[in-house]
Amino acid sequence: MIAKIFPVALIVLDVAAAVVYAACGDWRRFIYWIAAATLTATVTF
Repeated sequence: MIAKIFPVALIVLDVAAAVVYAACGDWRRFIYWIAAATLTATVTF
């Protein structure tokens, strides 16, 4: 479990960035960060 701390932190930061861009109405960057979080989660788990 300790080995997955950094990937989980990266996923959380990706989702946080997506939320910020969604709040600003920048849907292209929102989709980018959600895709980045999804890719990281897929590779990690």
